[in-house]
Amino acid sequence: MSVNLEKRTVTAGDDDLIEEAWALKERIRSEEGVLKQRRGFFSRAYKRSVVHCYRDPDADQLVAFAAIRGDGYILFLAVAPAYRGDGFGERLVAHAAEEHSRVTCHARTSNENALGFYRHLGFEVVRRIDGYYEDGGDAYYLRLGSSEGLADRISSILRR
Repeated sequence: MSVNLEKRTVTAGDDDLIEEAWALKERIRSEEGVLKQRRGFFSRAYKRSVVHCYRDPDADQLVAFAAIRGDGYILFLAVAPAYRGDGFGERLVAHAAEEHSRVTCHARTSNENALGFYRHLGFEVVRRIDGYYEDGGDAYYLRLGSSEGLADRISSILRR
């Protein structure tokens, strides 16, 4: 794994890196059974969002991305398994929190890895939504808490 990753931001309306993002999402879907969105939904949502990305130029591949709607809702967050635990997911959420006063997302109730990650960052479960996903899966609606020192913590994450 390369430590020489490049950070890129794709502005809303642009589809730069969409093929790489789709490929990463699909790899995770096939290996872990999450991120099950259809291609059309994914493409439309990607183009309407600001997308923060990390690319490994040595491997010539996208290794992490987060598509964030204008209201601070995280539509997609994906980190390649080989790059997990290195802070890329935290940095992607920190970018969202830096740009929005409120950050929210949904996570499958069965996705313990995602739920643990979001809880670690200070997200709180707002409510459970039965049958939220197209395949009938249930979700939690999560919101990043406004705990004391959150701004300092985000700044610290972004300086890494």
